[in-house]
Amino acid sequence: MLSRTASDLYWMSRYLERAENLARMLDVSYSLSLMPQDGRGDGLDELAMPLLITGTLDDYLERHGPLHAERMLHFFALDAQNSASIYSCLGAARSNAHAVRGRITADMWENINATWLEIRGIADQGLGRYGISRFCEWVKERSHLFRGATFGTIMRGEAYRFIRLGTFIERADNTLRLLDARYEMLGEDIDEIDGRPARSYYQWSALLRALSSFEAFAEIYRGSPGTRKVSELLLLRPEVPRSLRACMDELYLMLSSLPGDNGRPAQRLAAELDARLRYTSIDEVLDEGLHAWLTDFILRVRELGQAIHTSYLEVA
Repeated sequence: MLSRTASDLYWMSRYLERAENLARMLDVSYSLSLMPQDGRGDGLDELAMPLLITGTLDDYLERHGPLHAERMLHFFALDAQNSASIYSCLGAARSNAHAVRGRITADMWENINATWLEIRGIADQGLGRYGISRFCEWVKERSHLFRGATFGTIMRGEAYRFIRLGTFIERADNTLRLLDARYEMLGEDIDEIDGRPARSYYQWSALLRALSSFEAFAEIYRGSPGTRKVSELLLLRPEVPRSLRACMDELYLMLSSLPGDNGRPAQRLAAELDARLRYTSIDEVLDEGLHAWLTDFILRVRELGQAIHTSYLEVA
């Protein structure tokens, strides 16, 4: 497969996954911003969290000045001038899909093209009229439909593998960043209601819901979510679809099934990271320090993304 084609397939799926992850991030931040803040402000810190995670807070402040709820929501969701907005991600995914129409199925193209046309209509209508929660659910629904069309209609060849690589490298990065951001925000919170750290409980529950892992947590663990249990679930449990371990398992599987010797550096790094997760315990993670461990793994996932780019996606 030509590097250009592989790159378009990879980035098509990566941008779609990013749009879904941004919607999940926005949904949980908006929900938490509506809760009583216990003297911590008016919820703007929660709304600013997605901007901090995506590194776009400075851009927002430069363009729009002080934090303002309505402006932040528009900037993150529908601002065409913000390259990291959900709108821009879906536009980029559609452009990549258009470039490789001959390598994806009609169902996949029709889904992604319809998604782009619909979000343009939503942008014209405005987020205030359409509804923030409704918008986030719409983004997730469109992503699920595309993933279903992909899984149900495309041949299990190289195109499928590059689509999966884009999805799971993006998902791994998102899981790491969301967990790190929530952990850092909680700090040493000891506010309690009925003997439980109330703010901590709602923060961890919101994170689990954002990653569609709340039901999995309830099935695997007893009691309320906390740092240890949530971290183990989202980092080391292979049966949880959005866990880091599940992402690395899939990345290693896809890379090891690609032909040729060009990808050996990426395959070697994926194998190393996959083995690290297989044989690491949550005690070792916490002993190292959760923030330090997450920061290091974010860098390693970035290295893997660069290795994939160098091995397969660079145009000679």
